[in-house]
Amino acid sequence: MPRSIDVSPPRYNGPIHPLDKSAFHKEIPVIAIRVPPAKTASIAKSPLLKNYIVRFPRLSPVVRDPSNQENRLVVLNINDKAELSPEASALLERDGEGFVDYTIELDYDFWHASDILGAVLPEELVEGAPVGFAATGHIAHLNLNDEYLPYKYLIGEVFLDKNNSISTVVNKLHNIDTQFRVFQMELLAGKPNYVVTHSESNCRFTFDFSKVYWNSRLATEHERIVKLLSPDDVLADVFAGVGPFAIPAAKYGCGVLANDLNPSSYQYLVHNIMENDVSELVRATCEDGRDFIRDVFRRPIKKPFPAYTGPRKSKTRARKERKGAEGASDYAFILPPRDQITHLVMNLPDSAIEFLDTFRGVLAAPELREKYTTMPMVHCHCFTREAEEEKAHAIFWRVALKLGRRPAEDVSLFHVRSVAPGKEMYCISFRLPREWH
Repeated sequence: MPRSIDVSPPRYNGPIHPLDKSAFHKEIPVIAIRVPPAKTASIAKSPLLKNYIVRFPRLSPVVRDPSNQENRLVVLNINDKAELSPEASALLERDGEGFVDYTIELDYDFWHASDILGAVLPEELVEGAPVGFAATGHIAHLNLNDEYLPYKYLIGEVFLDKNNSISTVVNKLHNIDTQFRVFQMELLAGKPNYVVTHSESNCRFTFDFSKVYWNSRLATEHERIVKLLSPDDVLADVFAGVGPFAIPAAKYGCGVLANDLNPSSYQYLVHNIMENDVSELVRATCEDGRDFIRDVFRRPIKKPFPAYTGPRKSKTRARKERKGAEGASDYAFILPPRDQITHLVMNLPDSAIEFLDTFRGVLAAPELREKYTTMPMVHCHCFTREAEEEKAHAIFWRVALKLGRRPAEDVSLFHVRSVAPGKEMYCISFRLPREWH
């Protein structure tokens, strides 16, 4: 069997920041077979040569012959033709035009970020070194453990170099804005540009990543909640952020009342509503979550959402219908408007359960009791640190404590994700109890 070529980077002993990238240079002496263009494909794909031809990502096994640009060189992973099997040697002697010495040259651009970090970081830190990041638009955000903080600018520089779609690298700090739950962050590499445009669920979201809460790892949860809805539902989003639940739900057909206390989140929520062309179906507010819950059930009664009449039409079709070219649908005049909230989502996992006591008696007024013959569903996100066998009991107990009773109808508990060792995120869904309304 042929030898295995070592393409790992050389051990680095230069300055940490900025890196001396010229130090990442490696030369590997091998041999190549000179072949005419007509024979290149048959030789490169021959089963007899499968174990002898260089095959590494980003390393071409076929290159131009510097002595004759008409010919090609098929690069082998050996440095002596005596290492070839008799069958492989006979094939190359027959179809090739002679062996030549060849040098594989590797530089900084060849290696992945993990390869570079493995060559630079102290050996005791290599195994647990960051191998990726969460991307939001053009921003890569890391959560570096304390032992890697002395190397944070090195790590940022390498990830910036190795990812063409990234122009800003930040590290999230442990400090969190207690009012708006926004992570503080520090710039590790690239431009201090925190306004991003991020695509998710066929929607585009623009926001300042340094001023609002956004977590790309919640994309699956955003989609899951929207799939629980019907297009004729009305959703109240208590902690809407910049709209990751509200805007996809509106594109699905739902009427949405979206709220966030953070003025920056509200600013971008309004922008994203317009940008995604859902202004008729999303109504945004900027107020405390408790105030929103106390009043939100009256809002669609005062100003109902139009009835759902089917999937959204293209702008061209809608324009034609408005002009009467095709006749507007009669369904909007037959179906009643939507004046009841059917679902509420509360995605503030650190404290959403604390807001549940606001629901006590919120539908007690006679006009609301009469309207809500079917109680709405609540989807409340939370964190838990309890042991595995105690998680469900602990979450139900916390919810019951705030609601004043244990929810009993349409109750489910969904594991959203692992946040950190011993810290899990869940979503508890239940139908709002009727008894105290």
